[in-house]
Amino acid sequence: GKQVEFAESDLLISSKNKEGFEVVSDKGVTVALDTTVTEDLLEEGIAREIVSKVQTMRKESDFNVTDHIAIRYKAFGKTAEVLGKLGGEISADTLCDDIAEGDEGDVRKEWDINGEKLLLCLTVKK
Repeated sequence: GKQVEFAESDLLISSKNKEGFEVVSDKGVTVALDTTVTEDLLEEGIAREIVSKVQTMRKESDFNVTDHIAIRYKAFGKTAEVLGKLGGEISADTLCDDIAEGDEGDVRKEWDINGEKLLLCLTVKK
């Protein structure tokens, strides 16, 4: 029942991030970022990676920026699932008129997407 007073110098105040969050404070402003990777975020990340690989292949093959293409692919696991689920979005982002499983194309390259092999084959549509 005894009242005790503490001076500011008697206190040690520290913060600990809650699991799944990154927190930064500066000049009285605190920002917290949820770092949880949901299934939707994982799939979107894989789709963005595939788009990047297709665009790299287009550039390396000197395709015209306006060339429409066909994509054929051999994929496994999560990468195959994403191509089946988000193939329309990937097509729209790469000027692809036709995307399907297969291994024929004018330009072929094998990639690693999160540890899974992906064969991409591109053909310019005439």
